[in-house]
Amino acid sequence: MNQNFEFFKTTMPETRKADYYLGCLDSCVFLDFNVSTDNRISLARISFDGYGCCTLDEKAEFLDRKESSLFIEEMNKENLNQETISTLVKKVIRINKEHIWNDAIEEYGLIEKE
Repeated sequence: MNQNFEFFKTTMPETRKADYYLGCLDSCVFLDFNVSTDNRISLARISFDGYGCCTLDEKAEFLDRKESSLFIEEMNKENLNQETISTLVKKVIRINKEHIWNDAIEEYGLIEKE
């Protein structure tokens, strides 16, 4: 499945703290990311229309150093490279799929069905 997610940078209310925020799929999905003290990226929470908000926090697995660096580099750009950010987001979802509602990530095409 080669879906166009159209990721975009966004903000969230003060009550939903994270270092980076992305939205996609016409604002049906929002993802919040944190940066660790050693500059590695983790998924803090993900929310889906029709499902609610799934919080990972300390359960979250991190992207490796190279992927994390690439993610931070993308987030610091004016315009996101959709292919790069899609690959990184799908990777962070895949490594954390046991903590996220499978029916939601499948419905929105954020993970390949196994």
